Amino acid sequence: MSALRAVVIVVVIAVVGAAVWYFWPEPPRLPPPPPEAPRVVPAEPQGPQHPIAEAPQAAPLPTVKESDPAMRDSITGLIGADAFKRYVVPEEILHRIVATVDNLPRKTYAQRLNPVNPPAGQFVTNGKDENLTISPANSKRYEPYVAVFDAIPTDKAVEAYVHFYPLFQKAYVDLGYPNGYFNDRLVEVIDNLLETPDVQGPVKLVTPHVLYEYADPELQSRSAGQKLMIRMGSDNAKKVKAKLSEIRARVAKEKP
Repeated sequence: MSALRAVVIVVVIAVVGAAVWYFWPEPPRLPPPPPEAPRVVPAEPQGPQHPIAEAPQAAPLPTVKESDPAMRDSITGLIGADAFKRYVVPEEILHRIVATVDNLPRKTYAQRLNPVNPPAGQFVTNGKDENLTISPANSKRYEPYVAVFDAIPTDKAVEAYVHFYPLFQKAYVDLGYPNGYFNDRLVEVIDNLLETPDVQGPVKLVTPHVLYEYADPELQSRSAGQKLMIRMGSDNAKKVKAKLSEIRARVAKEKP
């Protein structure tokens, strides 16, 4: 979220709050409350639900700010130099990954923080008005990304993740979760994506404003990550789910 957008949201909240306070009817007077109950001290934050064992380090890890060269080398080793150059945003890699993972189960996510470049071409649709649907041709825009993701050796990817996990955790804490555990969030996000419905046939769209929305309110209410899975097409989504299930089996304590 940009600084300007954050300021606008704060101002809007303040104005709406003031309007509600001013126009809302005065509540009826209530009898005085009973004596205050003893204050309950909150429990200490729980430990991680899916702990990651600390990997032995032959050399100290870089800081999050200085991690781009190491992350570039690691990802290049997994997907190749050509794919890295074509698909991956090479700056602030760790921060982008952590922020995007954290945002996927929400209603929207910050595309400016996406760790991968957007697919080429425009979003492809068929028909218009009440017959407006996602074109089957649209899934082809995502096929190169899915092919690269599907070809990643899962064990090596998880090994690299465990190696750099202290940095992922630090970036997650810096994102505003001092008591959170990034691996717990990762498992939660994978579970959310695995719950994406397999939508067969044309997916109907509407354009109530400027942007496309799903005509089915149930699909439109889905998380940003699930809507992305639907948008990429059923076949692509199945391949992504299969790889995510493999990753989850290696970073979580229990089965999905």
